[in-house]
Amino acid sequence: MKDRNHQDTTSGSGTPGLRRPPKPTNRFSTVVAGILIAAMAVGAGYQFVRAKAPRTINADRQRKEMGRTDNLGQPAVRINGEEITREVLARECLEQFGGQVLESVINRTIIQQACAEHGVKITDAEVNAEVNSISKKVGIATDEWYRMVHAERGLTPLQYHRDVIWPLLALRKLAGKEVKVTADMMNKAYMDNYGPRVRAKMIIVNNLEVGQKVAEALLQDPEQFEDLARRHSTEPNSKLLGGSIPPIRKYSGAPQAIRDYAFRKFKRENGPGQISPLLQLEVGSYAILKYEGHTEPIEHDKNEVKALLLEELTEQEQQKLVGKTFEELKKKARVDNYLTGKTTSPIRRTAATSADKLPFSFDEPSLN
Repeated sequence: MKDRNHQDTTSGSGTPGLRRPPKPTNRFSTVVAGILIAAMAVGAGYQFVRAKAPRTINADRQRKEMGRTDNLGQPAVRINGEEITREVLARECLEQFGGQVLESVINRTIIQQACAEHGVKITDAEVNAEVNSISKKVGIATDEWYRMVHAERGLTPLQYHRDVIWPLLALRKLAGKEVKVTADMMNKAYMDNYGPRVRAKMIIVNNLEVGQKVAEALLQDPEQFEDLARRHSTEPNSKLLGGSIPPIRKYSGAPQAIRDYAFRKFKRENGPGQISPLLQLEVGSYAILKYEGHTEPIEHDKNEVKALLLEELTEQEQQKLVGKTFEELKKKARVDNYLTGKTTSPIRRTAATSADKLPFSFDEPSLN
């Protein structure tokens, strides 16, 4: 989403000089990132290790699109008279893509089992309606959205329904909760999106001694900030751009230490050029800021802004709830992964600790 503090779009009402918050023109990254709960299946290898597909997926369509897995002794290709069977192809796919595909199958199966346990069903109509809703939010036709998904993620419509939309809808129903957007959340989002931001340059270093030397050099000559950023910053963008970073929001985006200093210590009346001390962001990470001014708040229609922020915050909270629900399901599942040789399961309480309120804990490989 573009920086709303730099928009010049006139409002739909035609009011002269009144700028409105623009509708997102390409929300693919944020939408897909938020709903990609089950790992994507790798199409070439999926057919050989797939779990039972969700009942909303038509089996005939799936076989037609993904290929048949029976008759593995039959040839998949013939090269100068030499046949390569489907079984050979299956082994190659399993070796190259098996681990990644199996993660997708594990995730989806965990969700399917939870749905069966709680009587949750997702219909084709619900899946199609969700896709239509997403494409409408992005502002493009559904067919164009499918083409974008395929271009960006390599997913066919069937794979997209099965591996992205179906798990999303299932987890929403399994969560069984309505998200709440508080007044405080609205106010902070309003300030982040429509209030002033701090314009600054930044140097990031991962060594305390280096950071102290850079800070001392800047006290002697603040004008060498860009040169020192290019020489010492460990953050690729600020290093390349001489310390340039996007304007700092008050409540989100940058690390807390950067936001706190930028809004509490930099003074407009003192003008550009103010240099921060060495700020510790976390263990082994330090930052130095150079103040360049504040952006100015833009004029806007408060009613329209409120509706837009409510929609975006509701979507964000839904994504968090879906993610939390999925993590809880994974914690309760026992997975014996014979491909990797690893087993994950909740640690059972012993007699000595049965009275303690211990959370589930387990050694789990990444299933992101």
